[in-house]
Amino acid sequence: MFINDVDNSRMTDCMVKEVETLIKISGITEIKSVYFGGGTPSLAESGMIASVIQAVQSSATLPKNAEITLEANPTTTERAKLKEFKDAGVNRLSIGVQSLYKKDLEFLGRQHSVEDAIRCISDAKDLYPGGVSIDIIFGRPNQTVEKWNKELQQLLSLCDDHVSLYQLTVERGTPLCKWVQNKTVILPDDEVMADLYETAIEVLESRGFDQYEVSNFARNGKVGRHNKAYWEGDDYIGVGPGAHGRFTPCAQGKIQREARVQILEPNRWMTEVESQGHGTKLAKPQSQLEQLEELLVMGLRTKDGIKHETWKKRFSSKSMADLFCNQDIITQYVNSGLLHFDNSGMRASKKGLAVLNPIVQDLMNLLNDHWSGG
Repeated sequence: MFINDVDNSRMTDCMVKEVETLIKISGITEIKSVYFGGGTPSLAESGMIASVIQAVQSSATLPKNAEITLEANPTTTERAKLKEFKDAGVNRLSIGVQSLYKKDLEFLGRQHSVEDAIRCISDAKDLYPGGVSIDIIFGRPNQTVEKWNKELQQLLSLCDDHVSLYQLTVERGTPLCKWVQNKTVILPDDEVMADLYETAIEVLESRGFDQYEVSNFARNGKVGRHNKAYWEGDDYIGVGPGAHGRFTPCAQGKIQREARVQILEPNRWMTEVESQGHGTKLAKPQSQLEQLEELLVMGLRTKDGIKHETWKKRFSSKSMADLFCNQDIITQYVNSGLLHFDNSGMRASKKGLAVLNPIVQDLMNLLNDHWSGG
């Protein structure tokens, strides 16, 4: 996570120190991808980005073809630094375009204009050919399928080979939540929201994009590699204020995987890193059940679903088929074409991905019943 208005030199030293410490604690010997996200990493100095990448290289094996992604907003300031980030070692950009309508950008509180976004995509494609992803949000106030279709067509005439599609979420305690409750802001209803999502899938697929996860689409094989760690239940290290990680701290003699969270407040985090080598706020051991629940929630978001060998790594005594195949509710999902079981594993169909939440909830209930002996 990157924060503005902090001492850049001190922050860089602390980022490097925490990278080195946490890689050592984890016992991880190879890092397959690096992702600079959270806050606004593209406002960081390129020297900080380079230092973090060098720290990873000196602490573990970082393959030459490792994916190194940086989140960027398409403001004029950040656009000017794109080449510096490439020189620092970044080889993939994720650009927060969010919308190609001025009013929606203002509503979302974005600092860039539509023209900024268009120029940024063009500049990024020149510097990172085949390595540019764009984020766009749907479910915006008064959004119609017709306007959305037109916007997507324009976006896809500009973009590279990766698109991430996110539904606008209303979180409790936010101004948006209050506006929605008092009807100052009217968001699309569930039926329109579903139509917007289906329209996006149709338009993206018509342009050669493959939906490889609920929110992610790629063509020409440009699937994002970093998120696979989350979806497949692999270990990952979170570095910086507010970062999250999942790994077994082998070097501390522990054998149980931990869910780890770093201190959120930057100055407190830096003080702790300078004192202890890392700014971990919480290191909670994960039970086997918690790990399997995470795997169900994350793994079924993907087109490939959960492989039998991935499940077996976390739970060797019961296969997915043993747990789920003979259950009435799961049989209904299979018979209705929403869920597939085969020799490779369990996965949701394209139809199933669009209505995933109740499927996952039923699988979680069955897993918990098994755990409690029910």
